[in-house]
Amino acid sequence: MRSDAVTTGMQQAPHRSLFHALGLTEEEMNRPLVGIVSSYNEIVPGHMNLDKIVEAVKLGVAQAGGVPVVFPAIAVCDGIAMGHIGMKYSLVTRDLIADSTECMALAHQFDALVMVPNCDKNVPGLLMAAARINVHTVFVSGGPMLARRVKGQKRSLSSMFEAVGAHAAGTMTEEDVREFEEKTCPTCGSCSGMYTANSMNCLTEALGMGLRGNGTIPAVYSERIKLAKHAGMAVMEMYQKNICPRDIMTKDAILNALTVDMALGCSTNSMLHLPAIAHEIGFDFDIAFANEISEKTPNLCHLAPAGPTYMEDLNEAGGVYAVMKELADAGLLHTECMTVTGKTIGENIAGAVNRNKEVIRPLDNPYSATGGLAVLKGNLAPDGSVVKRSAVAPEMMVHEGPARVFECEEDAIAAIKGGKIVSGDVVVIRYEGPKGGPGMREMLNPTSAIAGMGLGSSVALITDGRFSGASRGASIGHVSPEAAVGGPIALVEEGDIISINIPEMKLEVKVSDEELAARKQKWQPGEPEVTTGYLARYREMATSGNRGAILEIPGKTDTRQV
Repeated sequence: MRSDAVTTGMQQAPHRSLFHALGLTEEEMNRPLVGIVSSYNEIVPGHMNLDKIVEAVKLGVAQAGGVPVVFPAIAVCDGIAMGHIGMKYSLVTRDLIADSTECMALAHQFDALVMVPNCDKNVPGLLMAAARINVHTVFVSGGPMLARRVKGQKRSLSSMFEAVGAHAAGTMTEEDVREFEEKTCPTCGSCSGMYTANSMNCLTEALGMGLRGNGTIPAVYSERIKLAKHAGMAVMEMYQKNICPRDIMTKDAILNALTVDMALGCSTNSMLHLPAIAHEIGFDFDIAFANEISEKTPNLCHLAPAGPTYMEDLNEAGGVYAVMKELADAGLLHTECMTVTGKTIGENIAGAVNRNKEVIRPLDNPYSATGGLAVLKGNLAPDGSVVKRSAVAPEMMVHEGPARVFECEEDAIAAIKGGKIVSGDVVVIRYEGPKGGPGMREMLNPTSAIAGMGLGSSVALITDGRFSGASRGASIGHVSPEAAVGGPIALVEEGDIISINIPEMKLEVKVSDEELAARKQKWQPGEPEVTTGYLARYREMATSGNRGAILEIPGKTDTRQV
């Protein structure tokens, strides 16, 4: 056992004395030591129930012959962090989570791990750690929040942010906003639409790292507790069969996840996190892969914010496995990939049934023939940009309009709510990338303000920052190279005509190459606003969005290969 390094032999007598201090018996020290990575805290609604999930996992591990030991991982609530300096600290936690979990797992020589994440950066951070540590690992999330009806319709957090915009436009009263405020988040769990947390928990199933239902069983269902017990049992079976994360998270598994991403209509943030996970296994993930896969993968689901269905509906319809069965029947998945069940993807999904053909459209009746995400390139984004095209109004799939340029999110919001943005405009928010922010803030406030002001089908937003999974409309993010390193988005001037053509995967500014070159000659990088603390260190190591905002030592290239 790996844990023999801290439990076995005379040299380890001091180590055993410390285990005795923990109350462990000699019998326990002779069994596999299983780390339970608990992301429980009392500030994130998606994590407030994880103590119950962790206890269930511990029971499952112990029942299957392992010794469960809990240690923590941090998590930020993106909704609470939204729209202020706190959002600079969201994406950066992904790498802190991966790094700290690596430290804890290797310092204490755990034989196996069960990861218990739920919300946005917590899931990919722990997936990155699992790939890096490569000991037997199973994931079990805390589950999605239930949606609640407000004024006769199911609502979620995106409805709440848009209500603020509607109030600014004078179309919603303060009393109505208060009703939304009190009802849109009715339970614990990750917010109820296909936002980033639920996207990544569903993709954990698609990768093969979580059991069936990991992404969709609501947080408040007792079935979630049973799933956690089974996760504890499953990790011990993986230990016996010697199945490790890199046996599961292969190149083909990553491509499977991207295919499922397209069918589900996942958050644009998956195009940051899948490359980062791929990086941990030595797979150089070019975001342009998305277009190749998207062109042959139909979009089968329109969950909020793209449509009126929610995670609870997807769960009742058959969940991720039902979506994967539709894709596998069309030959779109690598069904031979191994999973945490000890069986292949193909074996896992063989009996899956689509129980609601409106929630999960069949292959012959998709919401669209192409996938939910698209990568746009052109002279404004030579290295790429990302749009959730399944949430774009048809009339905005091709659009030209004048650039309205803002150097930060706050200035853009003030202009939108102040009525200074009009139909046809293209809002450009720059210096919000991984380095420029630093931290690559989400732009849910401005996209929600645009929707709430009634401009969602006539105004586009382009940024080197990123979007919440709750954002909808012609919202194009991850523009690379980012402004802070002199990317073309830094050279756009007020009134320049921006051309967006999503079907042709193009994003361009209608300015000559000569003029852009002249502007580049005059461009000077600004002085960083943050010069101390973690954000300053992050800024020095962060790459642009097209590479998943991974961290690299300046001047050093990673030579790992799959």
